[in-house]
Amino acid sequence: MIKNVFSDAFEVFQNREVYLKKVGQNEYPTSTILGQVLLIAIFTFCYGLIMGSYNGLFQALTSGLKLWGLFLLTLLICFPSFYIVQIVLGSKIGIKQLLIILLSGLVMVSTIMLAFGPIVIFFQLTGDNYNFIQLLHVGIMIFAGIFGMNVVLDALKDACMNLEVYPKIGLTVFQVWVVIFAFVGLQLSWNLRPFVGNKEMPFELFRQNTQGNVYSAIFGSIGKLIGVEEGVERVQNKFGMKKESVSSVQSMDSTHIIREDTINE
Repeated sequence: MIKNVFSDAFEVFQNREVYLKKVGQNEYPTSTILGQVLLIAIFTFCYGLIMGSYNGLFQALTSGLKLWGLFLLTLLICFPSFYIVQIVLGSKIGIKQLLIILLSGLVMVSTIMLAFGPIVIFFQLTGDNYNFIQLLHVGIMIFAGIFGMNVVLDALKDACMNLEVYPKIGLTVFQVWVVIFAFVGLQLSWNLRPFVGNKEMPFELFRQNTQGNVYSAIFGSIGKLIGVEEGVERVQNKFGMKKESVSSVQSMDSTHIIREDTINE
């Protein structure tokens, strides 16, 4: 039985036509969902181990658990709204069918991410640039996400064109939902950080500093990687325009003005 559960979950890789036919005609048993969830849990945990191994054993274990939680929580948050909208639009796809379709996309995402694991390990062993490792993981997740969402879109297109149980406008709604899904996932990843872990900082289960956001962190890593921030600092040093110097000059100026006003009085 366990073998059948996993074989059904892997059918999206082995035979795409059979997968589309079965999911469209609701031929997959409910146990397929369990197999998909287990595969996602195993693959995301393994990839999380690789992510956190950059900063030691404790970071690796917690990152594995948090990455699986990130996938699961994002789906739990976004799935109800998507399903309800499909019902409103007249979709005849059942909740089990839709869940299997979405989980198939996440199985694809987690599998591709894990496939890039050896490449991540290679860069971790041959280099020690925290910002580059961060951006490498972001790039891998985006690449895997594109393939995963294409799997879901193919299944919905097949249900729309061949089975006539899914509305055409639902395809457009799904594309909007993917954007929402990505934003929710990014925000959750920010709340659950760190995943990679900076070696210059002590181990933390969750980062206490809540300032900034995930987008500023990504662009900040890009700036540090290409040397933009270092260039700004060099210019500031050259012209004596460090923040501390500027603030001290401003405070001296304000003190001088106050003294002049006192003398004039």
